[in-house]
Amino acid sequence: MKSKNILFTGPPGCGKSTLIEKIVNEIERPSTGFFTREMREKGHRVGFSINTLDGKQGVLAHQSIRSKYRVGKYGVNLKDIDHIAVPSMIPANAEMMVIIDEIGKMECFSPLFRETVIRILDSKHSVIGSIPLRGDLFIERIKKRKDIMLIQVSEKNRDTLVKELLERVMPLSEER
Repeated sequence: MKSKNILFTGPPGCGKSTLIEKIVNEIERPSTGFFTREMREKGHRVGFSINTLDGKQGVLAHQSIRSKYRVGKYGVNLKDIDHIAVPSMIPANAEMMVIIDEIGKMECFSPLFRETVIRILDSKHSVIGSIPLRGDLFIERIKKRKDIMLIQVSEKNRDTLVKELLERVMPLSEER
């Protein structure tokens, strides 16, 4: 049985987001969702942005944000998670695939985000996303779901995974 949900895991910087983006660009199927990107100033990372597939942007976390929700030096922006990332995960029609980059610690501070992730995974929509190697109980439960194909990404396999995954994802696109 093919898993309808594919999640990539691996250490930071191994290429999970780039891999997802390459797959999304190759698939001839409507998609919705978001990517996270580093925010840099003068060559230094200062935070992370939320970038939706339909062009909306927000701030996921930034070192200048004062928040009780923190990961390292970054304050997490629940408002943009709830008002930009979460709505981008809601498919407009039955054919849409959902991109979630990533189901990570920062995003999971939002109860609405966690609830929406579960609702999307439980739906008929296919999900392609990323998830950390290690996480809290919520993240670990997601990784153990029977409808998840969890793929470890490394610098060695990230380029060959695109072709391999396109072969898995394309039949899912054609079945609908």
